[in-house]
Amino acid sequence: MKVLTGAQMADLDRQAIEGLGIPSLVLMESAGRVVVEELGARFSDIARKKIVIVIGKGNNGGDGLVVARRLLDLGASVHVHALCSPKEFSAETRQQADILNKLGFPIQHCTKSKEMSALAQALGNTDIVIDAIFGTGFRGAARELAAEAIELINLSSAFVCAIDIPSGVEADTGHVLGPAVCADLTVTFELPKLGLLLYPGRQYVGELVVRPIGYPRKLIDQYASTMTLVGADWVRERLPPREPYSHKGDYGKVLVVAGSRGYTGAAALAAEAALRAGAGLVYLAVPESLLPAMEAKLTEVIKLGLPDIDGALASAALPKILEMLEDKDVLVVGPGLGRHPQTVKTVQRLVAQASKPLVLDADGLNALGAEAEKLLVQRTAPTVLTPHPGELSRLIAKSVIEIESDRVGVARETAKQLHSVLVLKGVPTVTATPDGEVFLNSTGNSGLASGGSGDVLTGCLGGLLAQGLDSLTASVCAVYAHGRAADLMKPELGERGMIASDVLRALPAALREFE
Repeated sequence: MKVLTGAQMADLDRQAIEGLGIPSLVLMESAGRVVVEELGARFSDIARKKIVIVIGKGNNGGDGLVVARRLLDLGASVHVHALCSPKEFSAETRQQADILNKLGFPIQHCTKSKEMSALAQALGNTDIVIDAIFGTGFRGAARELAAEAIELINLSSAFVCAIDIPSGVEADTGHVLGPAVCADLTVTFELPKLGLLLYPGRQYVGELVVRPIGYPRKLIDQYASTMTLVGADWVRERLPPREPYSHKGDYGKVLVVAGSRGYTGAAALAAEAALRAGAGLVYLAVPESLLPAMEAKLTEVIKLGLPDIDGALASAALPKILEMLEDKDVLVVGPGLGRHPQTVKTVQRLVAQASKPLVLDADGLNALGAEAEKLLVQRTAPTVLTPHPGELSRLIAKSVIEIESDRVGVARETAKQLHSVLVLKGVPTVTATPDGEVFLNSTGNSGLASGGSGDVLTGCLGGLLAQGLDSLTASVCAVYAHGRAADLMKPELGERGMIASDVLRALPAALREFE
C-alpha cells in the first residue's frame, strides 16, 4: 500500500477535486460515513452512546460535522464543540454547519479559554470522543484553545476516535511538538500518512484503519509515491514457490561468517535462521576454537573452521573464506564477530573482494567504520546492510537522535550514499534502496527488542537471497516474516519474555502463511 506525506495527500486532494471535478463535499460526506461505520462496528449499541465531537475550523472539522449528523440519525446523543467562531470555518465546514443549524442542532462555540468549562463538563460525562480539530495539514505545536482541548480529551476516560490523524501529530514526519490527542482508533482516508507510521506520532494513533472515500482507483494507482507500507499481500506475491520435484541444491547455498569467543549464539541464530527461511545448504564459518561449541549447538548447519586469534577471526582467514565462497550463492558477515583488529581488517578486505551477494550486519558493519563508502561503492554484487540506529550512527557519523527523528530520510540518503539496500531496524523497520524507494514494515512487537533478534533477521534475509530473490525483495520479505514470527509468538509468550530463539522457532510458521 502506498504511503503519502500530508503534503502529498493535499496534492492528491487537489487532483481529485480540481482536476477530476469531484466535489469536496462529496468526499467529506464519504469520510464522515466511514468513521461512523467504524464506530458502529465497535459499538453495537452506538444509538445509546453519549458522544462529544471536538472540531476545528478546517475541513477536518467539516468531517466531524458529517459524523455528528449521521450519528444523530442513528439516535445517538451528540454534542459538538467548535474551537472557533462560526465565521472562521472553512467554506465546506461552514456548509456542514449550516445543514446542522437548519436541522435545529446547536453547535457550542468556544473562542476563549474561560468558555472551555462546557467542553470539560461534556467530556466528563461521555462514552465516545471524536477528535476533528486538526487534519493532515497541521504543522508545529497545538496552542491556546486547541492545546487546552487536547489536554481535556486526554484526561477523559472515554473511547477516543481521531478523524484522519490525531490532532497535534504532524502527518509528514510523525513529530509531536506539543500536546497531541491520544486516540484509541484513528480512521484515515484512502492511504496511510507517513506520520501515522513513525514514532512518536504512531503512539498516539491507537488502532489504525485505512478506508477509501471515493477517490478513483486510477488516480490512486497513478499517483507517484516512493513509499510503501508492506502487508501480507506484498510478500505473498513475491516469495518463490517450492516445487514438489526439487532438491537442496535448488534452494541455494549460504556462507555465514560469524562468531567470536562469548558470541557463539549470534552465529548459531543467524545460521539456523537461514535454514529456517528455506535455504538448501547453510555453511557456518567460525574461528577454529569455536567449532566444538558450534558442533554442540547446531545439527543441520555445516560447520567450518577458520584461522583464529584469541577466539576471533585472524587475518589469515581471508583466503580461506574466499575459497569457501566460490561455490556459494550468498555471503552473510557479522553476527557476533567481535572487534579484534585482525577481524576488522579481514572484514574490510572481504567486503571489497567478495563477488557474491552480501548481507552485512552487527560487527560486520562496525568493521567498516570510516571506510564504509570507499569499500561499498566498489562492489559489483548486491549488498544489504542491516544496522540498528546505534550501528548506523557509527557508520555515517550522525547521532541516534538525528537518525530517529528522520528514519525515512536518513535511510534513503544512506542507501544512496553507500550503494546498498539499507534495512534500518527499529519501529518501524525501514528498508531503503539507492534509487530512493522506501518500504515500511507493518509487523513485529517489542518482543523483538531482545539480544539475538537481529541475528535471526540477518540469517532469514540470507536464506531468502539464496533462493533467488533480489536484494530488495529478500530484505522486505525477511523483515516482514521476522516481525510476523514475533507476532505469532505473542499470544503464547507475551512480549516481555520473548527471546530470539522463540522468534526463530516461529519463523517457519510465519513463512508457511505464504505457501
